[in-house]
Amino acid sequence: MTTFAALHDLTGRVAVITGGSRGIGRAIVQTLAEAGADVVIASRKLDACEAAAGEVRASTGRRAEAVACHVGRWADCDHLVAETLDHT
Repeated sequence: MTTFAALHDLTGRVAVITGGSRGIGRAIVQTLAEAGADVVIASRKLDACEAAAGEVRASTGRRAEAVACHVGRWADCDHLVAETLDHT
């Protein structure tokens, strides 16, 4: 079976994943990091994002940032963009 990472080199790219601390979002975070992307993990619960970021850093060596964000709130989305730009 061919993996996503084998097909796509995302080195030098940054991926922002909302809902990235668990479930499908968490799997997407891992897949993109394994393909070489640095990741910004966003969800409403900062502690869950921080835990996921730590796991990604440990398993892939990629940069992983955690940001609390409720995408239903514009101010949170603005904060997510600002934090992403500040860390890249």
